[in-house]
Amino acid sequence: MIFGKTKLELKVGIFVFIGIVFLSIFVLSIGGIKTWSSGYHINFLFNFVNGAKLGAPVRFSGVDIGAIKKINFVFSGEEQKYKVNIDTWVKREVQIPSDSTVWVNTLGLLGEKYIEIIPGKDYGRVLNNNDTLVGVDPIPMHEVFRMSKNIIDNFNEGISKINEGKGTVGKLLYDDTVYNELEAMVKDLRRHPWKLFWKTKEKPEKPEKK
Repeated sequence: MIFGKTKLELKVGIFVFIGIVFLSIFVLSIGGIKTWSSGYHINFLFNFVNGAKLGAPVRFSGVDIGAIKKINFVFSGEEQKYKVNIDTWVKREVQIPSDSTVWVNTLGLLGEKYIEIIPGKDYGRVLNNNDTLVGVDPIPMHEVFRMSKNIIDNFNEGISKINEGKGTVGKLLYDDTVYNELEAMVKDLRRHPWKLFWKTKEKPEKPEKK
């Protein structure tokens, strides 16, 4: 009786173990974890990463090739300041030229941040495991708002000058003298259209008397 019970528990244990194995494989496949894939690590160096997080995708020519594995600060002796180092895992078969351009991109206006790589042309020199490539820093949102505000302020200033009759456009709209001169010129061209094609001969300069 005890032997039969032990045999039944063994069968149930094996069945549960197999189920856990298949469930783990399914979860890892759905999560996109590259547990069995071969790859290598590339470091990207930035001054500002605009909210990039662990696990964010790495794209090469718009195609997912890896993910962010680690983010840490490193001190730059040349610039005497700290920089952000993003350690990424990329697929082994992907070769990244050393003259490639990399930056932190956004899915949509306020979406997920990810690493975007635009491949360079020098495939004779490609990045190897643990190599570092300096990235192009993204523009902080407060800088975008500041530039937008400057554009709006300049636009409003231009409109104010036009309303006050200043500048070429303002004079054209509000100065009767400019309008009258243009009207007279148009009437003259309508009466004498040949003036559009007639080139006035320049008078020769008189020699100066010594």
